Amino acid sequence: MTKLQDLYTQCGQSPWLDNLRRDWLRDGTLQRYVDRGIRGVTSNPSIFQKAMTAGNAYDEQLRSLVEGGSSTEDAYWTMAMDDIRTALGILRPVFDGCNGNDGFVSLEVAAALAHDPVTTTADAIRFHDTIAEPNLMVKIPATAEGVRSIREVIATGRNINVTLIFSLERYAEVMDAYITGLEQLAATGADISKVRSVGSFFISRVDTEVDRRLEQLGTPEALALRGKAAVAQGKLAYRDFQRTFSGARWEALAAKGAAVQRPLWASTSTKNPAYPKTLYVDTLIGPDTVNTLPDATIEAFEEVGTVARTADEGVADAERTWDQLTAVGVDLDDVARVLEDEGVTAFVKAFDELLSSLDAKAQTYR
Repeated sequence: MTKLQDLYTQCGQSPWLDNLRRDWLRDGTLQRYVDRGIRGVTSNPSIFQKAMTAGNAYDEQLRSLVEGGSSTEDAYWTMAMDDIRTALGILRPVFDGCNGNDGFVSLEVAAALAHDPVTTTADAIRFHDTIAEPNLMVKIPATAEGVRSIREVIATGRNINVTLIFSLERYAEVMDAYITGLEQLAATGADISKVRSVGSFFISRVDTEVDRRLEQLGTPEALALRGKAAVAQGKLAYRDFQRTFSGARWEALAAKGAAVQRPLWASTSTKNPAYPKTLYVDTLIGPDTVNTLPDATIEAFEEVGTVARTADEGVADAERTWDQLTAVGVDLDDVARVLEDEGVTAFVKAFDELLSSLDAKAQTYR
């Protein structure tokens, strides 16, 4: 047994791979990850930027599409969806083997739509209808406008991966959007038991931003809190998840077969080399959770990680840490705003740079 497999069998956490590359689809690398215990795959504009601009794996298809009259952006979506379809096929046995709780592959709507709920909703539905596979998840960012789209798409019975969550307050809105969407779907008489969703909390980026502010404050009290914010918020998010998916409102949906919207820990590679490589894996393990891991973090976890239930341990300490951060002068609401803006901007930039690179190649084919 690998540690990835132990995460699932012993602790109820599903490890997903935070990477997707065409060469891995072709040479069996993704299948080998699945054999080792990976139970899902996530992608985003940054991942596709790296995949499509490195090497020549996409050149032949890009040439064919461009020569056939496709715009560069249309060519991108065609190539991305082809990769997603192939990955969906590789993960389908996982999906079929666990009653549709895992085996998902995620495709993100265009980041430029982060504040356009109408087009986001339409594109999310279009992606699902175009790919037409039950183990697809479409990623929608958890902006204020995105929350509306999340509710609307869930109400149509389609799977959603909510991305770029940076605050407990927004997380509460995301969970409510999921539950409200299911309630609206159930009211139509539809089967709600097939709908799945995850709420993706970005972990390491919280420490990066909070640590920067703590170092600017420079007091002994502030400096002592470095490296503690991200895990504390993750534990509080898990507490809120457990509270939300219990009680009369949720039980009414659960009686109709509804599945909880699992918390997903994203951005779990450590950015500060002073922190343990598996800090954001070891400390947030618990039932009904997902951790989406970059390949380097997977190898580090297999080498030095610890498999043990930790997500709901030390919650009182996490609450104290959260209070102390405010007490020393960290504006946590502003941290969340900055990180959300930066997250959206980074994905827009990656997408724009990707299209620019593809367009440069496309010009040689025209």
